[in-house]
Amino acid sequence: MSADERQRLAALHEYRLLDEPADDELEAVVRVAAMVAGVPTATLNLIDENRQCQLTTTGFVGGDSPRADSMCAIRFEAGEFVYVPDASLDPVYARNPWVTGLLADVRFYASAPLVTPQGHALGTLCVFDSQRRELTAGQIARLKDLAQVVLALFERRRQARLNAQLAAEADARQQFTDAVLETIDVAVAAADPSGHLTLFNRAARDWHGLDADPGLEPGDFSDRYRMFRTDGVTPLPVDEIPLLQTLRGGTVRGAEMVIQPAGRAPRHVVAGGRRLSTAGGTPLGAVVAMTDVTADRAQRSALEQAHADLADTIAELRRSNTELEQFAGVVSHDLAAPLAVVNGYLELLEDTYDQVLDEQGRRWIAAGTRAVARMQALIEALLTYARAGSEPCRRDKADLREVAELAITDLRDSITAAGATVTVDPGLPMLAVDPTLLRQLLQNLIGNAVKYRRPGLPSVVTIAAECRDEQWQVHVTDNGIGIPAAQRDRVFDMFAQVEAGNPGYGVGLATCQRIVERHGGRIWAGPAPGGGTTITFTLPGA
Repeated sequence: MSADERQRLAALHEYRLLDEPADDELEAVVRVAAMVAGVPTATLNLIDENRQCQLTTTGFVGGDSPRADSMCAIRFEAGEFVYVPDASLDPVYARNPWVTGLLADVRFYASAPLVTPQGHALGTLCVFDSQRRELTAGQIARLKDLAQVVLALFERRRQARLNAQLAAEADARQQFTDAVLETIDVAVAAADPSGHLTLFNRAARDWHGLDADPGLEPGDFSDRYRMFRTDGVTPLPVDEIPLLQTLRGGTVRGAEMVIQPAGRAPRHVVAGGRRLSTAGGTPLGAVVAMTDVTADRAQRSALEQAHADLADTIAELRRSNTELEQFAGVVSHDLAAPLAVVNGYLELLEDTYDQVLDEQGRRWIAAGTRAVARMQALIEALLTYARAGSEPCRRDKADLREVAELAITDLRDSITAAGATVTVDPGLPMLAVDPTLLRQLLQNLIGNAVKYRRPGLPSVVTIAAECRDEQWQVHVTDNGIGIPAAQRDRVFDMFAQVEAGNPGYGVGLATCQRIVERHGGRIWAGPAPGGGTTITFTLPGA
C-alpha cells in the first residue's frame, strides 16, 4: 500500500462514517442529486481499502460490494467529475459487473468525487440509470456543488463528535478535580476578581467551621472566618489575608496565620496562592491552598528549646516544611487553574446537550472514566516520588539479596503474568542503607524491566553487584527493548519517556535517582550484552 493510500484511508476513517447510518441531511442530498440529474437512482459511495460502502441510496437498496467491482473506484482518486452517457459503449466500464447485468444494467453513469481540502478522495456522489442519458453543463455544476455539500456535512459531523469528546473529557476532569478537592487534607479557597469568595473545599469548610459566603465583603473575612496572625490573638489585617494578597500581587508563598473558630483549638496554617487570568490577561480571580502545620510548628518550638544535639532533626523538619509549602503553591495552581476552563465546558454542555444520553454518550463517559483512572495513577506516581525525597533516610545494616528478594515478592503477580524470570546473584553485599527506600528502588527497576520486555522473547532480569573503588555497583540487567543511546541521560528526568505512547508516566526512574542520591550514590543507564538495558547504581561500601 502506498503512502498516499494510507493517508487517504486515515482521512476516511477519521470521519467515522463507514458502517454508520447516514443522517437525514445526507439522504436528502442524494435525493436532490437524483432529481438534478433526472434519474431514478443515486448513491453516496465511500471507498475503503477493500470495498465500496453505499452509505445511503435512493431508488434502490444499497449495500457493500468489493472495491474491485466498483465503477466509482476506477477514477475517483483523480478528483475529477466522471460522466458516461452509455457505459456499455465505454471500454473502461463496459465489462464492469454493474454494467454487464451481473450486479445491474447501468448505462448512464456520472459521479462527483468527494475530495477533502487536504486532497484525499473519500468516495463519490454517484447518479446512474439503466437508460442512456445526457447531462447539461448546469446539471454537472450542480452535482459538483452537492458533492461539496456532502463534504461539509461530513466535516460538521466530525467536528460535533470531537466537540462531544472534548466536553466528555472536560466533564471527567471536573469530576476528578471535585473528587480531589473534597478528599485532600489541604484547604483550598477561591475568590472572584472582586475578592468575593467562590469556593471552599471540604478541608477549608472543616477548618473555618463555615462554608464560603459569596455575599461577604472581603473586609469582613477575618472576623467571620476567625483568622489571626501567628500569635493567635491579633486579627489578621485585610492586606495580610493570603487570598486577597494574591489578587494584588499575583502570587503568595509561605504566608502563615492561625484559624481559630469559636470553641475549637487553634490551627496554624501555611498558605500559598496564585492569581488566575485568561490567556489574554483578563482576571478570573485567585486561589490559595493552606497546609495545616500546627503539629509541625509545635514540634519545632519544642525542638528549638531542647538540646542542641537535636539540630539535625530541626533542619530536617524545616526542609520537610519547605517542601510542604512548595507543594501548596503547586496545588493552588494545578488544581484551580483548570476550574475556569472546566466551568466553560460545563456551561456549553448545559446549553447544547440536554437530551438523554445514547449509546455513543455512554462510550464517551467510559472514555472519561479511563482518563480519570490514568490521572489517579499519575498522581500516585507523583506522590511516590515526593515521599522518596521527603521521608527521612533511615540507614541500617541490610542484606541486599534479601531486599531484592522482597522486591521480587512484591512484584510476583506482574512477573508471573509476563512469564518473566528474575535472578538475584547470591554475592550481593551487606550494606548500610535504608531497606524501605532500596526495596522501592529495586521494585521500580525490576518492574520497568518486565514492563518494557521485548515482544516474542521471554523476559530475563538479573541483579548483580561488584565492588569498585570502595563503592558497590549494583546492576539490574534485562533483555528488553532497550533505551536508545541518545535517551539514556534524560530517562531519569521527571516525566521523561523514550517514546510517546509507552505505558507509564516518566516518574519511576526519577524516583530511583532520588533514592540513590539520598544514599550518596549515582545512577545511569547503559546497553546490555545481546540487547536490552543495564541500569547501574552505586552505594557507599562503608
